[in-house]
Amino acid sequence: MENLSLVVFDLAGTIIEDSGQVVHAFKTVLSGSGFQLTTEQLESIRGASKREVIRSFVASESSGKEGSAEERTNQIFNSFRECLTQIYTQQGIKTVPGVHQTFEWLRSKDIRIALNTGFDRSVTDLILRSVGWNHDFIHAVVCGDDVPHGRPAPDLILLAMKLAGINSPDQVANVGDTSLDLQAGSNAGVKWNIGVLTGAHKEEHLRKFPHTHLIRSVADLPALWG
Repeated sequence: MENLSLVVFDLAGTIIEDSGQVVHAFKTVLSGSGFQLTTEQLESIRGASKREVIRSFVASESSGKEGSAEERTNQIFNSFRECLTQIYTQQGIKTVPGVHQTFEWLRSKDIRIALNTGFDRSVTDLILRSVGWNHDFIHAVVCGDDVPHGRPAPDLILLAMKLAGINSPDQVANVGDTSLDLQAGSNAGVKWNIGVLTGAHKEEHLRKFPHTHLIRSVADLPALWG
């Protein structure tokens, strides 16, 4: 734990329970827009910038629909955001068990907390309001639309570091539930690159990607640093 100053957490599947809401919203909106989704394509959204994923689908289509690719991307993305917001509003938003205790433990050690996500700001704010987290509790929140490139690029983590006032990746831990989370952490050069098993990808999948630790959930972080 020596020199640890900042822990950067992913949202859905890492500290927010993921019961398939994001995938369901994607399937609903993209299918309604004429896209037939394969299992591999659905896997590609786990941990990725949602706008970038939609843009890639739009770029690959050849149906000659009216309007520019960016206009169509924005239209589908707005529909996705509305669909996911409706799902979260109806079903509620729950944190992964043990998250609050881990956050309090980090704060007791004067370790800063940052969040990064492929969601846009409106969905992220909905989540944070629902669980009662604010900027007095969280030092930085970085969304997919805040950076030029989503995961596996390191942009989300690097901006979180900047906003939290941390300059060296040797002082940073990255925590996420997807292979893209781990790739982004590796590309950012963080000292601790930690996968959790509460979300999208299982242990056998995460082991294929750069990591320093794989743990059951964020509830196990205090024991990891002991």
